[in-house]
Amino acid sequence: MPPEQNPEQNRGESRPSILSADRIQKFFIRPFFVTLTIGIPFCIFKGLFGLTAIQVGTPSDPILADFGWIVIIWAAIDLAMNAIRAASDLLHIPTRLEYCTLAELGRLVRRPMVFLAVDTLLSFSIICLMLWSGWIMQLTQPEAYLWYAATTLNLISISLVSLYNEVKRGT
Repeated sequence: MPPEQNPEQNRGESRPSILSADRIQKFFIRPFFVTLTIGIPFCIFKGLFGLTAIQVGTPSDPILADFGWIVIIWAAIDLAMNAIRAASDLLHIPTRLEYCTLAELGRLVRRPMVFLAVDTLLSFSIICLMLWSGWIMQLTQPEAYLWYAATTLNLISISLVSLYNEVKRGT
């Protein structure tokens, strides 16, 4: 049995660091952290993509503009769901609500994590589409700063969690 699992070998020397490591791990998987660093940034990406589709589609391509409105509604619902999850977590109120509409639909077929993964794939596809289509250049300065903030939160959190997991694995 590894020392961190065997209390007889722990003698108290490394116990505080193990407890703090567990607290860090628990924080990383809390709905508040997940919402702040993944859910809300993905909602921002979706919302800005929808807004850009409306701007590009109006008036030349009304179908694209209508699609943009659908994406904005999708982003707004997901944002509300994330806000409820985060608030429930902070208030220590249990909730069965998923992070996004797709995961909530996935719950109907008992596969919310599969649908959450599809939502993640779609969100990353939206990021790529915005970049590779050049639509990113359509963002106003405030919209661009919102995009930068969402990107920063998402990438830094992924890096922090990866770094923590690697450090924990090495101890």
